[in-house]
Amino acid sequence: MTTRSRTLTITAAVATVFGLLTIVSGGRALFGGVDMGAAVPFVLWFNFLAGFAYVLAGIGLWRGAGWAPMLSLGIALATVAVFTAFLWHVVSGGAWEARTMGAMILRSSIWITIAALAFRGRRPH
Repeated sequence: MTTRSRTLTITAAVATVFGLLTIVSGGRALFGGVDMGAAVPFVLWFNFLAGFAYVLAGIGLWRGAGWAPMLSLGIALATVAVFTAFLWHVVSGGAWEARTMGAMILRSSIWITIAALAFRGRRPH
């Protein structure tokens, strides 16, 4: 296994596992009757639904699908856009949880990294 394919395999595994964890945690937050305090609904819904795209991107990266790097980039851009909207909500005086700030920093960082690795590791044409 080459370094490129090993990196892409690890990247795909991270994306898939992160997606499954996101679906579970988002589902609990939205449907599990857990008191989420001052969680921001649009962020919760985005993260939950994005979890399915994370899994799809991970599977696509694992299989070497040509569309997977673009999906990874789309996820990264959408995550940064939602994070920007969340920051606007915060500076506008909206209620929020500190863990949401940390989660959005983590999600943005992970998906920017996954997208970069996906493009760097894709197969030459």
